[in-house]
Amino acid sequence: MAARIVSALFVLLLVVGVPVLSLSTARDDRLRQMRRLELYVSAAISQWALAVVGVVVCFLGSLSAFSVGFRRLAPATALIWASALVALSVAAILLSLFLERHGWWPAESELTYLLIPRTRQEKAWSLLLLVPTAALCEEFLYRGLLLAQISQWLPTGAWACAVSSLAFGLAHVYQGWSGIVRASLLGALLAYPVIHFGSLYPSMLAHGLIDAVALAWLGPKFLAGNREQGIGNGPQGTAEMTSTIPCSLLPVPCP
Repeated sequence: MAARIVSALFVLLLVVGVPVLSLSTARDDRLRQMRRLELYVSAAISQWALAVVGVVVCFLGSLSAFSVGFRRLAPATALIWASALVALSVAAILLSLFLERHGWWPAESELTYLLIPRTRQEKAWSLLLLVPTAALCEEFLYRGLLLAQISQWLPTGAWACAVSSLAFGLAHVYQGWSGIVRASLLGALLAYPVIHFGSLYPSMLAHGLIDAVALAWLGPKFLAGNREQGIGNGPQGTAEMTSTIPCSLLPVPCP
C-alpha cells in the first residue's frame, strides 16, 4: 500500500509538480543573472536528483529495470530506430523554425534564448552536461518510469503514451507554447520504440543526438536569422546567443 502511494505521488510530481516548478523558476529574475554554465550545472543537478528519486521509487514499488525499459536490444536495431527518430525530429524542428520565421508558429521564449551556448566553451559544456543528462534522465523518467506506471492504470498503451508525452511537454513550459507543443510531439515519437520493443535505448540515443544537433547547429543557424528579423522573444541584440533546445532541461537555480 505504501509503495503504491509513493508511486502515485511521484507520478503526480512529474505530471503536475515539475511543470509548476518549471514555470515558477522561469519567472525568477535570479535566473537571468546567472552565468550560462551555472544554469547548465543547476539543470543537470536537478535532473539527476529527480532521476535518483525515480530509481528509489522503482525499487520501492512494483517496477523492475526491465519494465521501465532497461532491456537488451540488438545494436543494429537500436541504431536504425535512433537514426529514424533523429531524422524525423530534425525535419520537424526545421519545419517549426520555418513556420516561426513566417509568424505561423509560436515564438521562442526569452529563457530559451538565455540558455543557449554562446562561446565554444559553453557549447562544449552544454554538450557534456545537458545532452547526456537529457538523454538518460528524461528518457528514464518519462518514457521509462512514467510510461510504465501509467500503463498499469490506464486501459490502453495509447492513453499512457498521451499522458506521458503531455507531461513531458508541460515540463518545458518555460519555453512557452512552442516548447510545450514541440516537446509533447517529440515525447510521443520517442515513446513509440519503447512501446514497440520495451527498450529505452533507441530513444535515449536519439534524444541525445537530437539535442546535440539542436545545440551545435540548428538553433544557432536558424534562430539567429529570426532575431535579425525581429522574430521571437529573446533578448534584443544577442543574435549569436540564439538557438533552440527541443529537449532541454528544467533549470533550477543553485542555492
